[in-house]
Amino acid sequence: MSEIGVGIIGTGFMGKAHAFAYRAAPGFFPGGLRPVLEMVADVNEAAAHEAAAQFGFRRAVKDWRELVADPAIGIVSITTPNRLHREIALAAAAAGKHIHCEKPLAPSADEAREMMEAAEAAGVVTQAGFNYVKNPMLKLAREMIEAGELGDILTFRGVHAEDYMADPAAPWSWRLDPAGGAGVVADLGSHIIGMARFLLGPIMELNADLETAIRQRPVSPGATETRAVEVDDVARLHVRFARGCGGSIEASWVTTGQKMQLGFEVSGTRGALVFSQDRLSELHYYRTDADRRHVGFTRIEAGPQHEPYGRFCVAPGHQLGFNDLKTIEVAEFLEAVAGGERRGPDFREAWEIQKVVDAAVRSSRERRWLSLL
Repeated sequence: MSEIGVGIIGTGFMGKAHAFAYRAAPGFFPGGLRPVLEMVADVNEAAAHEAAAQFGFRRAVKDWRELVADPAIGIVSITTPNRLHREIALAAAAAGKHIHCEKPLAPSADEAREMMEAAEAAGVVTQAGFNYVKNPMLKLAREMIEAGELGDILTFRGVHAEDYMADPAAPWSWRLDPAGGAGVVADLGSHIIGMARFLLGPIMELNADLETAIRQRPVSPGATETRAVEVDDVARLHVRFARGCGGSIEASWVTTGQKMQLGFEVSGTRGALVFSQDRLSELHYYRTDADRRHVGFTRIEAGPQHEPYGRFCVAPGHQLGFNDLKTIEVAEFLEAVAGGERRGPDFREAWEIQKVVDAAVRSSRERRWLSLL
């Protein structure tokens, strides 16, 4: 079995998630390209060494440039704040490295396009971190929609809401830095926008309302001095898909009490689907042609019949988790790097998602509908 060296830049939440996934992928998906945790980089050198000891990286460094230039590295995994993605990705593409980058891809669609074009020109494989669409239940939902089991699609409703910024005392951070792009419409909105595109295809036009709910934040934990917030806390989008149906998309990081409200409803002339990340191993299906005595939603439970669930558990209904979805993402990326099927979402799809984010910001500012096609 051939191996490839992996370098991960960043040791926070997503850096750890990437490390878990690269370690786990060969066990769940044996026989493919085997990743070797070669190097980890973080501006906090102590954190880099701690991650190396925890996950088994061979080396730890402070400067990401050293990681990108190292000949033992074949994959560069970027888990830094958004504003740093472009510089690292361009350097990685120039060095001929395959690139795995967290979402949102860049602060703007122009930067995302530059990253995409550089990677495509270099001939490297790319992966963007939209791991929620790797859920077997999401793949089933798309198959059902494409097969016409819901009939003509009438409407879509999607939401991604959490509460990690709901406390007004939560300090100003890199998430609120306008140099990193928009606020929640990019951070969480990109997930539900990407999910909507995954299920129903391109968004043709939109009308957005972006709101900054908490306008001042402490400059640091417990500080009395505050700093103005210039990005959105809540985003509400009315959208029309190129396939002809309309819908709504909402994102919020100030929805008190919600830790992971990610879900959608797709309604059609023959049926409907409902999904919630709270119960990510279930999909609820309504059929208009069901016996009237049995009208209601049927719960479909994930099981070995929904690939690749069976690689993780032989028993149906026992559920997958966040890190399992990340492992599927990594395994499919490694398959693409080895010359197999490219399932993405790649940098081109991440650019398309960022175009929707940028259009939402502009639509809200100009108070009008905008076309994306």
